[in-house]
Amino acid sequence: QFQQVQSMMYDLMEWRSQLLSGTLPKDELKELKQKVTSKIDYGNKILELDLIVRDEDGNILDPDKTSVISLFHAHEEATNKITERIKEEMQSKDQPDYASYSRMSSSPTHSLYVFVRNFVCRIGEDAELFMSLYDPQKLTIISENYLVRWGSKGFPKEIDMLNNLKVVFTDLGNKDLSRDKIYLVCQIVRVGRMDLKDSNSKKYTQGLRRPFGVAGN
Repeated sequence: QFQQVQSMMYDLMEWRSQLLSGTLPKDELKELKQKVTSKIDYGNKILELDLIVRDEDGNILDPDKTSVISLFHAHEEATNKITERIKEEMQSKDQPDYASYSRMSSSPTHSLYVFVRNFVCRIGEDAELFMSLYDPQKLTIISENYLVRWGSKGFPKEIDMLNNLKVVFTDLGNKDLSRDKIYLVCQIVRVGRMDLKDSNSKKYTQGLRRPFGVAGN
């Protein structure tokens, strides 16, 4: 059972990386989402967890908006599909799973660890720093954003995070390592007044988010 779950996790990690890439056509994206939900449902079954009833697009059915008969048919259909899948697994369990070995060797197992020690930029107000990985050739961001809120006095807004601003960018596969260049980009958003030159405290606007700058290496 452990090997079954391990194989499914490798599949889900690889498919999640493809979904986050944002490069799949609409039809392939829909097909991949269905594969993901099918794999999750199958995993829940073999682990004796609750069966999630879904529609044809893989979305969870809302019991408050779906009739009892429709829920029953959807549950019956899902159960039959999973039962057939288990039979197929039982028939092939004695055969070497070369596909699993291939997924293990090509799965996104690389990560990038970033430790933010300091941020030096004269702004005069609070700022939000968004850090992400960027492909300059394809002009696209290839990771999720890491947010750091920086105070106007030159320290993190959450002072207890001082010297503890760490992030790990995961789901980096072999395709990412083969890119010609990958930049670590920091986007700076100023939070405060509309105009920094405004010196009249009575006219201050507060909490406005304004793009301030960007840097990368």
